[in-house]
Amino acid sequence: MKMTAGEKVFQVFLLLFILMLCVIAIYPFIHIAAVSFSAPKEAGRFGFHWFPRDIDLFSWEQLLTQKKIWIGMRNTTLRTVLGTVLTLIAMALAAYPLSRRHLPHRSFYTMIIVFTMFFSGGLIPSYLLIKDLHLLNNFWVYILPGLIPTFSMLIMRNFFMTIPVEVEESAKIDGANDMRILWSIILPLSKPVLATLGLWAAVANWNAWFDAIIYVTDTDLKTIQFFLREVVVTSADAEIFGRVTGAANLQYETSIKAATVIFAVVPILIVYPFLQKYFVKGTMVGSLKG
Repeated sequence: MKMTAGEKVFQVFLLLFILMLCVIAIYPFIHIAAVSFSAPKEAGRFGFHWFPRDIDLFSWEQLLTQKKIWIGMRNTTLRTVLGTVLTLIAMALAAYPLSRRHLPHRSFYTMIIVFTMFFSGGLIPSYLLIKDLHLLNNFWVYILPGLIPTFSMLIMRNFFMTIPVEVEESAKIDGANDMRILWSIILPLSKPVLATLGLWAAVANWNAWFDAIIYVTDTDLKTIQFFLREVVVTSADAEIFGRVTGAANLQYETSIKAATVIFAVVPILIVYPFLQKYFVKGTMVGSLKG
């Protein structure tokens, strides 16, 4: 079917609008990357940076030679991988029984879980709880308190409810129990929502920094986001800025901050293209049933 002249004009404006949005979204990363590879004078120049005009690797050398930056990257990577896997397992174990209509008092349990989305004890009770559980200065403090995100678990529950009941009933006739049905039938049919919620959990774990400030004082347990905050927000890292002196201090500080941002952001960005195709199907199907 041929498009009319008005439809063609609309398509052109739509493509230009989408292109503009892409540029707006991508440009900050291009700007920060260009600044991170620029010499002090160029890094401190006001205006747009599309590419480094005067390449200087001092900022990257200063950043990558810091031992604690690699400690933070190790801790964040381990937290992201372990936290994502355990979160998906825990959410599946919680969402599956809540998705079965024959579960007694299912609505009551769901209401109690939803209640936690809107009300919490606050920071002080949370800190006291973490302390009583002996999780202070413990790597598991990054994973256990937020093991089951309520909103994500409800999306998974709703997705499980879209799977025909006949599939479960036929498996039970063949002698399968609930755990066998979950791991052999339900989860293989739920790859879109698992990929979507897995990416959400991975991004949340990768970007988390507040718990590293509140619950952890051991430098060997700090995450990369904690060090990123030290460098970018407070400029308090004496080891990184120790060699930057004199008039170039402010300009080198700018390029070091940019390099730290790129170093902390790029790894998680690499994961997006592999899972993005599951986003729409996973979130939309999982939000249909209540």
